[in-house]
Amino acid sequence: MAGKFIKGALIEFMETFLLPLPNVIIFQFNPETMTHTWTQPQAAGGSGNGGEANPLAVRGVPGESFSFTVMLDSNDSIANKDPVAGSLAEISGVYSRLAALEMLQYPTGGSGGGGLLGSVSASVSIGGSGLSFGGSAEAAVKRDIPQSQVPTVLFVWGPGRIVPVRVTNLTITEKLYDGLLNPIHAEAQLGLRVLTPEELKYVTGPLKDIAKGAYTYSQGLRQALAIANLGNAAESIIGMLPL
Repeated sequence: MAGKFIKGALIEFMETFLLPLPNVIIFQFNPETMTHTWTQPQAAGGSGNGGEANPLAVRGVPGESFSFTVMLDSNDSIANKDPVAGSLAEISGVYSRLAALEMLQYPTGGSGGGGLLGSVSASVSIGGSGLSFGGSAEAAVKRDIPQSQVPTVLFVWGPGRIVPVRVTNLTITEKLYDGLLNPIHAEAQLGLRVLTPEELKYVTGPLKDIAKGAYTYSQGLRQALAIANLGNAAESIIGMLPL
């Protein structure tokens, strides 16, 4: 439909007591520019039989990463009169959106005790006298790190690009604040690295099969589009010939 745009998103599946709960972070405004970086596959190294190594041999697949900046503004949510997002924006500005992005940096426990919900529950213990906070947040995270992994996230950028990624860096610039010093306007610079098939073997939890399927789908679509481009290549070659 004219005038309608699909919004990009980051999706993380969190383990809960009942069913996996998707943590969907929809971009309030799609970034206008994006840097898509490719790096060469790792060199294969020396030959195992002592012979001369092939200098052109490589292992694995090329490295792939994305970097872009997303903008967040609470006034826009309030103006749209969204009953949920608007009310939350009035209370906390864009802090809730920033917090969701920040939690993508935290490791999740191997037994499901980490992540967005697990970190909250791990920081609170129920004692004989009611609720008590068991140490600092840093101490709670350190207890989970030995058996944890950084979350695997799906980067969704339209129907043609759905890839499993890891958030490699996050830089937040807060620009304006409300009376309670909640940020009401901010920019978040994100760096995402696409996971390789070898890394996807170690993905666990509810996102395991989805991550593998997303990678296979995106790679298959890329190959199909490259084949479709052969028509353009043939036309270009004909145009180069002195006929």
